[in-house]
Amino acid sequence: MFRSAGNFCAAIRQRRKFLGWTKAELARRSGTGERFIVELESGKPSCQLEKSLIVARTVGIEVGDLRTAQAALTISDD
Repeated sequence: MFRSAGNFCAAIRQRRKFLGWTKAELARRSGTGERFIVELESGKPSCQLEKSLIVARTVGIEVGDLRTAQAALTISDD
């Protein structure tokens, strides 16, 4: 369960790294810019929620499904 924006951003970063994607690759796959990914992963408070949710889905995290989110964190910690 995400208890803060920082937890959410860390999950995105960890999952991206687990998938072996660069920030540029995630940006391309999610239809955003690389700068957005950099800002999202660093926890910039003004990141757009809709784009953030698209990025989360792109790396396999469904925010509404806490089991999926927890599994993504667990897999990336191995």
